[in-house]
Amino acid sequence: MQTTTEVNLQNQYQKVRNYSEKLVSNLKTEDFVVQAAPHVSPAKWHLAHTTWFFEKFILEKFVPDYQHFNEEFLYLFNSYYETVGTPHPQARRGLITRPTVDETMEYRKRVDQTMSKLLVTHGEKKEIQELVEIGLQHEQQHQELILMDIKYNFSFNPLYPAFHNNQHPHESVPALQFEKIDGGLVQVGYDGEGFCFDNENPRHKTYLAPYQLANRPVTNWEFIQFINDGGYEHPEHWLSDGWQKVHQEHWGHPQYWEKQEGEWYSYTLAGLTKLDLNAPVSHVSYYEADAYARWAGKRLPTEQEWEYALETHTLDGHFMEDGYYQPHSHYSEEAAFHKAFGDVWEWTQSPYVPYPRSKPLAGSLGEYNAKFMANQFVLKGGSCVTPRSHIRLTYRNFFYPDMRWQFSGFRLADDQ
Repeated sequence: MQTTTEVNLQNQYQKVRNYSEKLVSNLKTEDFVVQAAPHVSPAKWHLAHTTWFFEKFILEKFVPDYQHFNEEFLYLFNSYYETVGTPHPQARRGLITRPTVDETMEYRKRVDQTMSKLLVTHGEKKEIQELVEIGLQHEQQHQELILMDIKYNFSFNPLYPAFHNNQHPHESVPALQFEKIDGGLVQVGYDGEGFCFDNENPRHKTYLAPYQLANRPVTNWEFIQFINDGGYEHPEHWLSDGWQKVHQEHWGHPQYWEKQEGEWYSYTLAGLTKLDLNAPVSHVSYYEADAYARWAGKRLPTEQEWEYALETHTLDGHFMEDGYYQPHSHYSEEAAFHKAFGDVWEWTQSPYVPYPRSKPLAGSLGEYNAKFMANQFVLKGGSCVTPRSHIRLTYRNFFYPDMRWQFSGFRLADDQ
């Protein structure tokens, strides 16, 4: 007799795996293999890699005499796990036309069938349950990456193809205000029941001087004022590396923006649309967020300031399940802080480093987070393409400061 926990895990496994395939159900074969830059991946690769994860870390270990669907997939679809084999170079993923999309879907089907049998016969084992949970969380991360990468890959097409056609009306925006927070000796980090990644704990004490945090993210209209005031032309607003990047990449506005007949438009997963001026600005790098904050006479919050201010906030923003896939200007919250979760990931000024006494996972899964703790910055709150069930207050996303293809925005902070 299976326990409720085992049945729930099986249901969750099927739900997450099915959702990945639902996300790409309207893609054509040609769409699955495009890779427009080394930092993104083809949709087909994401579908195969998440399957590889379950095969490599669970089926190989717990299914006696396990027969791989294809031994070559162990190399092709390994992302960066050096301790389990040599990964295929990320920059060359778009060159792999074989296996085909149909073969990739068959690969998923075969692994899912074997996983289902394993969960029925051995789903009571705690180690299997923990590994499946990590695998599902990992797949949800790749669901977000699928949408990010499709948008990036499609954006190079001069026909502005639409991935979906879900539009949302433009609405008004609350006035910008700053909430005062006393700070003091506070605790941050995860200490609840249920899943969290190893980079979210242990919970620990930290001191926060009194500060102020904006009630909402910076909007597109506000960022246009920065552009119109020569924000990308004056070095005094910029960190040195950021100013160099502005010139190297010829930045003059957020990624996906373009001006037509004096009006700003943005390429979205629904095609090229007129910019929603009251929506949170998105697809800006850390350097751009920091430069805007300096121009405005403010600063970015630390991740500890962000987390402490939002510790009682509900997850009531716009997420992947809403099917809009774009930050928009519907502000429905009555709380002190609007759009803290969903819509856009929010840059903080905190470098991505381990918490005090933090320890990575044992074995090969220790490569999951800890090896990336250098030269990146923490983002908080989730975005419009983050699964709602995946995000939480203590979640620490991280990107290099020049990256812009993620749905990243920011809110301002200041000292008291």
